[in-house]
Amino acid sequence: MGIKRFKPTTNPLRHTALSDFSELTKHSPEKSLLRSLKKSGGRNNLGRITVRYRGGGHKRLYRLIDFKRDRIDQPAEVIGIEYDPNRTCRIALIEYADKTKAYILAPLEIKPGDKVVSTMEAEIEIKPGNCLPLKRIPLGTAVHNIEIKPGMGGQIARSAGSSAQIMAKEGDYAFLRMPSSEIRRVYINCRATIGQVGNVDHESQSYGKAGRIRWLGKKGHVRGVVMNPVDHPHGGGEGKAPQGNPHPVSKWGMPTKGFKTRSRKKYSNKYIVRRRGSM
Repeated sequence: MGIKRFKPTTNPLRHTALSDFSELTKHSPEKSLLRSLKKSGGRNNLGRITVRYRGGGHKRLYRLIDFKRDRIDQPAEVIGIEYDPNRTCRIALIEYADKTKAYILAPLEIKPGDKVVSTMEAEIEIKPGNCLPLKRIPLGTAVHNIEIKPGMGGQIARSAGSSAQIMAKEGDYAFLRMPSSEIRRVYINCRATIGQVGNVDHESQSYGKAGRIRWLGKKGHVRGVVMNPVDHPHGGGEGKAPQGNPHPVSKWGMPTKGFKTRSRKKYSNKYIVRRRGSM
């Protein structure tokens, strides 16, 4: 696992820094775990663009990931580490004793031949890849793929290099320090996977050229200040003019650039002990 740089024979290559994929051990995906993936191009069911600057991109197949880890007390062996075009982290192909295969998010330092298991009450080793309830995990442990509701499947800390830390346990809740530094209460019977998500060098990548971003299905994002007044409230002016508006807004007049948009009535507000950026 590392970052590969190139000899600057062209201007884009001068700034390109990509993953060397050295951690991959299996290059062809498991066909039984592949599904077709339809792209929307940012359009809704009426054909109208609701998310701008999306479209194109390379054709992909979706890999079915086992976020629930609901095969309890059934050890599985890691067969290989694969690339997944649909997410930033790597995925691990595991095989159970009955030859059933599944994909899980690949934790840091996991390798083929390792054994992983998911449990509720059995005593198992606290090592990367094992899945168990928060009440059974020691304080200070880094975890990922964390459930919000028991049995729902992991929804927190799933991207490359991310993890949450168990800070304390009190009553029916565990206190987790999220990747954003937010402290949040999570029901103590929710399960999580031990370890940090792999591919930690993802944030160090530099794509080098606009075309590589287009391969990912992302179009160029245009600033409002370079538009015409008919297209954006910040548009217009003679020459290179600033936005002018002391209260910057979006294309539709909503406050932006740091404006808090989280609802004060959101159901999960009561679980937040300390918000991000409060310290």
